[in-house]
Amino acid sequence: MNQEELQTLWAKCLEIIRKSVDPQPFKTWFQPIRAVKFQQQVLTIQVPNKFFYEWIEEHYADILKKAIRQVIGPQGRLEYHILVDSQMQQAAQPKVSKDIQEKQILNPFVIPGIKKVRIDSQLNPQYTFETFIEGECNKFPRSAGLAIAKKPGGTAFNPLIVYGDTGLGKTHLAQAIGNEILRNYPEKQVLYVSIEKFTNQVIQAIQSYAVNDFMQFYQMVDCLIIDDIHYLSKREKTQEIFFNIFNQLHQSGKQIIITSDRAPKDLNDVDGRLISRFKWGLVADLKAPDFDTRMKILEHKMIREGIQFGQDIKEYICTHIKNNVRELEGVLISILAQSTLNKRTIDLKLVKDIIKQFVSQVDKEISVENIKQLVAKYFELPVEKLQSKTRLRSVVIARQLSMYLAKNYTNSSLKVIGDSFGGRDHSTVLYSLKAVQDMMDTDILFKDTVVALEKKVQMSLTN
Repeated sequence: MNQEELQTLWAKCLEIIRKSVDPQPFKTWFQPIRAVKFQQQVLTIQVPNKFFYEWIEEHYADILKKAIRQVIGPQGRLEYHILVDSQMQQAAQPKVSKDIQEKQILNPFVIPGIKKVRIDSQLNPQYTFETFIEGECNKFPRSAGLAIAKKPGGTAFNPLIVYGDTGLGKTHLAQAIGNEILRNYPEKQVLYVSIEKFTNQVIQAIQSYAVNDFMQFYQMVDCLIIDDIHYLSKREKTQEIFFNIFNQLHQSGKQIIITSDRAPKDLNDVDGRLISRFKWGLVADLKAPDFDTRMKILEHKMIREGIQFGQDIKEYICTHIKNNVRELEGVLISILAQSTLNKRTIDLKLVKDIIKQFVSQVDKEISVENIKQLVAKYFELPVEKLQSKTRLRSVVIARQLSMYLAKNYTNSSLKVIGDSFGGRDHSTVLYSLKAVQDMMDTDILFKDTVVALEKKVQMSLTN
């Protein structure tokens, strides 16, 4: 088989894989793969390194197997060729000359200058993976962060760029990786710094004629965490110095972690060379948490604050606070303040009054009945069918979708949702939620249907 035929064969496999994998993981894990040989029903693919191979095998083996058998046939098999990057393996740690070791090196975190000593990481010890609640919205970047913490600088995720809207946990995740690295490798030099502080240090170094010392200090770091890189816009001198530090660290196999409020391609007035380097590793976005994740976050924070209140109140909070984890924490702090300082009982009325300070149009709600009518209209079914005991597949899917949307967009409990669908119990609702999620994970067309229905629900909330 010639190269053109080989690449066509692999392209067919990729088309099948693409239907089962979200765009970002597909870009990260499958686009770098190259088909290198096909012989006796065995397709050999080349992956960048051993870590890449282990991740693919752990997370995507079934999807790959399905694609290979569909394209090659039931006897089709897959083998891996791991590309050994000798240059990366042989990259030595940067050597500090005797002259540099003996002289005073400017440490921008301790003024005046000091000799090379243990660097204060500037990390918040409360930002850990244990306190970073996992959900579908953050599962991928969180998994990547854990992989980095096990092998900093030695994975395909270098640099790691985490981006997303305000209040979704970018800083928490970045610092959790740093804290986990220190737990696994106490000897490592980890440093967290916001781009604002970094810029101020650059200005101070220029004014003190100490730019070389400044850069040497940063080159001592084993893991550099830079927060809010979007503020680098239009700061040409800071960009130049950061570019040089980035290159030195990356070439030495040091880990770089960067947060931003937007994807690298959307960073305006940032040097194209930097943007290019940001794309070398993994770009992962944090999405707004879904209802279940918000509930887990709220319950975790309740335990931490030593506060208790009913399920109906928790569901009401998580129904209305949707896009910002910080707002969720702010609501909880306000409830705690009102109950302790003003001696108010924590009830639904108090919570509604507090949430009005955080969310506009809070009184605009959608009910389970609204959702049933919306779904029934979408599938052109009578609403009564959703409540019936029929097992006709089209009705079952519509019923399960209605339960899924009711769980995510109302403050109704599982019992209330089940009762409204013909007296079904909470276990039936849980099964329906899982069935919908499983179909979304494996069927792109079904996922599009769910997205379309969610948009209709959201429109009904704003109209």
